[in-house]
Amino acid sequence: MTTIANPLKTEETPQATTKNQLGIDNHKKSAMNLEAAAKCHYEAIKHYEVGNTEKACLSTVQAQGHSTLAGEAQREVLKSHTINQ
Repeated sequence: MTTIANPLKTEETPQATTKNQLGIDNHKKSAMNLEAAAKCHYEAIKHYEVGNTEKACLSTVQAQGHSTLAGEAQREVLKSHTINQ
């Protein structure tokens, strides 16, 4: 049997540095907002399927907001990586 490593499993370290913790927090923010955006997109699909375009549009706008927040967190992660190079 082959086991696949869980990409979300983190190695246990004695203590994360402040810089690392900021990176961890930004990755979490990004992931949570991307998941929320996907959920909103699926809700929009359901609303469109039943002909409720007003709710579909609202879900689409909410998805865009989550995507924007995810992008902001991703930019913070990228800034820290380029500064540390």
